[in-house]
Amino acid sequence: MNWMMSKWCIEIKVLLLLTVTAITGCSNVREKTSRVEYLPYYNEATFTPRWLVPGNVTSDFHQIPSFTLYNQLGEKITEQHLNGKITVVDFFFTTCPGICPKMTNNMLLVQEAFNMEDGVQIFSHSVTPAYDSVEVLKDYARIKGINSDKWQLLTGERSVIYDLGRNQYFVEEDLGLQKDPEDFIHTENFLLIDQNRRIRGIYNGLNKTAVNQLITDAKTLL
Repeated sequence: MNWMMSKWCIEIKVLLLLTVTAITGCSNVREKTSRVEYLPYYNEATFTPRWLVPGNVTSDFHQIPSFTLYNQLGEKITEQHLNGKITVVDFFFTTCPGICPKMTNNMLLVQEAFNMEDGVQIFSHSVTPAYDSVEVLKDYARIKGINSDKWQLLTGERSVIYDLGRNQYFVEEDLGLQKDPEDFIHTENFLLIDQNRRIRGIYNGLNKTAVNQLITDAKTLL
């Protein structure tokens, strides 16, 4: 009788173990399948997400158009440098005493996260290009510890930079306000651009939690 009772107890324990394992397994499956498989797309200034399946995006969906700028080494940088790479974009100026130093420090976290990853790069556009010459940007890069193979500090024609910021990257948040071409761009936003020059995210560059999310999203694109 004791032998029968012992066998029955063992069978009950095994059954309970299998039940717990099954429940845990189902929980793990739900956790994996409930995560976002791909990032949304954005095509206008309200940043309303468009949940399009990658590969099904039509050719007329917003892309960053052609441009010509110059980096801190005096090299020409065009839209072709965006093709095939994930790019983190922001707008700054070297003499900014306010938000720009913190933005640069947070962008250094992005540089560190992807320093060994050729598929990710950073484009920082100067909004005072008349002052931020190639030589000024080169000195700024040296002082801040910027890796010029990873991170491009861009200058050039003001009209090109401002058109990119306002009309292509939609980097400002002043929705509904008419902007004069002479109005100054001053924003803390970081943008995430995919390998096909399409916008996939916008983040507060002053907030480390948001910057960490950007890093995670860039890894998702990879």
